[in-house]
Amino acid sequence: GPKSADAAVYPDIEQYFADLVAVYAAEIGQLAALGCGLLQLDNTALPCNCDRHARADVRARGEDPDALTARYVKLVNDVLSACPPGMAKATHMCRGNLKGAWMAEGGYEPIAEKVFGGLNVDAFLLEFDTPRAGDFRPLRFVPAPKRVVLGLVSTKTPRLESADELKRRIDEASRFVPLERLGISPQCGFSSAPGAGQPLGEHDQKRKLDLLAGVARDVWGSG
Repeated sequence: GPKSADAAVYPDIEQYFADLVAVYAAEIGQLAALGCGLLQLDNTALPCNCDRHARADVRARGEDPDALTARYVKLVNDVLSACPPGMAKATHMCRGNLKGAWMAEGGYEPIAEKVFGGLNVDAFLLEFDTPRAGDFRPLRFVPAPKRVVLGLVSTKTPRLESADELKRRIDEASRFVPLERLGISPQCGFSSAPGAGQPLGEHDQKRKLDLLAGVARDVWGSG
């Protein structure tokens, strides 16, 4: 929001946002030249705006958290406008993953309509690995043909989820987004802090990926 930049350098926050867009657009151009077919943006600001404590902090500094959501949606869309035709676009909503920790809680409801309906992406990768992320009801705002990848398997703990549990949760999510537009994944990456104490070892990661692949085959078939 308005506190993101030094006012002495950017007296108009919109100029700061414009410069941010230019930086991202330049990198997208370079990626496209290298043959990138899928751009995935990691987003921490929007999912943090689901957290009631974070929203209270935004209000305390004199801003409207819902207006901030809308402005960030426009900012991301301005960045994505640099993508050439044919480049698929996705965003991962990250609530923190460093050393198994987290930085935000609360379901997606406060941002769902603006973000799911307004972001110009083909797919949302959403964290749903713990009750902190809320239920699947906010997915009702995801319009066709946008896809949702359910982050049901945790990268924060070596505990292996059960296949039956994952299938049950996929079924629950399919009440709001059709099965053919759903997928599954880990809730975040395995390497948020390489060599710095992530709680999963290589064997744990392999077991979780094997689980995901098996459930995907059972639910969606080998194709």
